[in-house]
Amino acid sequence: MTDVRVVITGGAGFLGSLLARRLLAAPVVLGGGAAARVGELVLVDLAPPPPDLAAREEVRAVTGELAAVLGGLGGADAVFHLAGVVSGAAEADFDLGLRTNVDGTRALLEYARGHRVPPVLVFSSSLAVFGSDPAIGPVGGVDDDTLPRPQSSYGIQKFIGEQLVADYTRKGFVRGRSVRLMTVSVRPGRPNAAVSGFLSGIIREPLAGERALCPVPPDTPVALSSPRRTLDGILRAASADDASWGSRTAMNLPALTTTPREMAAALDRVAGAGTSGLIDWRDDPETGAIVRGWPARFHTPRAHRLGLSAEESFDDIVRAYLSDDPAAG
Repeated sequence: MTDVRVVITGGAGFLGSLLARRLLAAPVVLGGGAAARVGELVLVDLAPPPPDLAAREEVRAVTGELAAVLGGLGGADAVFHLAGVVSGAAEADFDLGLRTNVDGTRALLEYARGHRVPPVLVFSSSLAVFGSDPAIGPVGGVDDDTLPRPQSSYGIQKFIGEQLVADYTRKGFVRGRSVRLMTVSVRPGRPNAAVSGFLSGIIREPLAGERALCPVPPDTPVALSSPRRTLDGILRAASADDASWGSRTAMNLPALTTTPREMAAALDRVAGAGTSGLIDWRDDPETGAIVRGWPARFHTPRAHRLGLSAEESFDDIVRAYLSDDPAAG
């Protein structure tokens, strides 16, 4: 079995660390090729990776701004581009969002373009590319051919990234695959600057005995995916051959449609009646307007053809969270 070299940007983050562990745990398939071992895994981030990854002999940690460190990364058979400024931060700091989410993506594509053999490149986009255009109205349901109309700086920056990946792929510089991630819940750790962060907080914090704020009405529909299913989508994008992957257009990953009220009920069923009593329901009109502008219902036949599916219930997501991190409860 041959060895491959893989780069993950955002490799010290939540999804990046989970992806790194999955890649190291079993042989991988890249672009429809033969199964291979990850001989070297380069984790690029502003912070060092978790200790368990840093201790692995296959792991090389590279810390610093992405554009500044690309020259020293060396070659790669596959690149997973997860690094980026999240939604709330990109909206609050326009220049930071452009520099990281647009300029950083372009620099990474140029790095990949310099390879003799085009690497497989998986770009993590977002459901934020869809928004409620004031002149048109709510998005409604989304299918594989729905036109993105982003209504935030973050959504626009992600859509720009999708188009760059598509054009570099068309030119033969990379074998690009863009996947639109749903809101990931439940994320462990402390809250981040993402507008959607409360969709993890209203589960994570009560399980830890802490109060949590839900800033939208209880019956606001949302589209979610667990960390496990999100990683399944990212890895399937990398493993598919070009014909199976199909269109250069970004692929929507499957989503579970639910509401904060249903999430709270699932929390009580799994963790015990009354656990959701630690949630403070306080409507914030600004946050609510953003969240209601996101689509909540997705029809994803393209992802289904690749063997991907959403969770059947939020109860399963809560159970998976507790199974992956028993101390969380």
